[in-house]
Amino acid sequence: MLKDKLISLESLAAKARALRQKGKSVVLCHGVFDLMHAGHIRHLQKAKEQGDLLFVSITADEHVNKGPGRPVFSDSLRAEMLSALACVDFVAVNHAPTALNVIQAVRPAVYAKGNDYKSFKDDLTGNILHEKNAVLRHGGRIYYTDEITFSSSSLLNSYFGVFPEKVKSYLQQLRRSYSDAQIISQVRALSGLRVLVFGDGIVDEYHYTSPLGQTGKGNILAVKYDSQEQFAGGAIAAANHLARFVKNVTLATRLGTKPSHEGFIRSKLMKGVQPKFFYIKDESTVVKRRFVDPDLSKLFEVYYFNEDPMPAGVESQVCRWLTRHLKDFDVVVIPDFGNGFITPKMVNILVDKAKFLAVNTQVNSGNRGYHVIHRYSRVNFVSLNEPELRLASHNRHDPLEEVAASVAKRVRASYIAVTRGTNGALMMDLNRKKVYHVPALSTKVVDRIGAGDCFLSLAGICLAGKLPAEVAAFVASAAAALDVQIVCNREPIDPVTLYKYVTTLLK
Repeated sequence: MLKDKLISLESLAAKARALRQKGKSVVLCHGVFDLMHAGHIRHLQKAKEQGDLLFVSITADEHVNKGPGRPVFSDSLRAEMLSALACVDFVAVNHAPTALNVIQAVRPAVYAKGNDYKSFKDDLTGNILHEKNAVLRHGGRIYYTDEITFSSSSLLNSYFGVFPEKVKSYLQQLRRSYSDAQIISQVRALSGLRVLVFGDGIVDEYHYTSPLGQTGKGNILAVKYDSQEQFAGGAIAAANHLARFVKNVTLATRLGTKPSHEGFIRSKLMKGVQPKFFYIKDESTVVKRRFVDPDLSKLFEVYYFNEDPMPAGVESQVCRWLTRHLKDFDVVVIPDFGNGFITPKMVNILVDKAKFLAVNTQVNSGNRGYHVIHRYSRVNFVSLNEPELRLASHNRHDPLEEVAASVAKRVRASYIAVTRGTNGALMMDLNRKKVYHVPALSTKVVDRIGAGDCFLSLAGICLAGKLPAEVAAFVASAAAALDVQIVCNREPIDPVTLYKYVTTLLK
């Protein structure tokens, strides 16, 4: 019966031990198998010929990192489909990111992979080489089947309605100009950029609650406190994103001293981020405390920051540091939250001395009406959401491209991006007079906090590294699509996950 084939990894290991004792050889295949097709069936049949029994392990849903919307089929359904094949003897779901633990548990005589895995240089994760070494350590061998191949991602993208028609049309057009390998190679080539991230470091807090309903006396919503979580946000999050893609990232930000949260912030910095902290006595590091319901909808926010101007002594210290060090950086990424750290004097130095400026001036509850992009007289790349753009132009109704062009002209920008949530993003290359529209590439939104900073950071280094604006918009949009599935700034974008998503999209 099919259900007898579906077993746990522990049972799979026990059966393998028993079979070895009887002199039987086990062949192991591992994969996602999100869409069963002829290529998979031939691969499994050929693998079975290499031994007495065929075991198959599949990657559990939580470890399938092919991007939003994947896997299309749950691990239970994928396991059921595999168990229906006569050539498959047992199937187990593997709740780990790689097959290494399965190989160690099963110790297969043969580990079978498709011929497309034969070249290790094409493996984005580097896991195949580790898996091969693990098989050899246990006395097994690798066998590469050479059967007809199909791309599950291509079939799913084309026939299974994973993306709306607008997204399909956009991706078809992009494929005519770029392959996934070309784009990944271009992004990897950015690793030598020297990047400064300059802006407010923010400690984001989520206080998770459960609703109780209206209070007995008054129209007030009552909630029950459940737990809380802190995140390193603002410029810190931007620096962490970039540190995964470039080797040299400096973070320049201000901290208070009461409290500073410095220990927490340092503990959250990615390897490769060099911090330069400027301290303001008797103030708190900026904290944004959000009370959220079980669906992560925000109920209420509390800001902890000082609206007074920057102390003159600290401002002078920052200005001297910028004057001395801006020449050392290829690009300066400025997530400007308008919380008082970046002063007009600092802006003048940045405008005058930075080689490439990528700037977002965020509109939030602490600066609404006082904070717009034209505080900078020169920016190479501007990234704004649509409300920020229209506020800067005082223009509510004119076509978006016209408004974007006028704002870009005012700050002498070569590129401007407008992020539009579920409507995707607009990227304009002013020098080449080109406009690119990227539809939203996310199929699921968990939390939008931080997605704009992610877009700014990735698009900024792409453009500074002279990648085409069309590529920059696509890469940044794909990164933002991954970011909206991460709660607040819990973790930065992983390059391998981004590259896999690029490959998934362009198959």
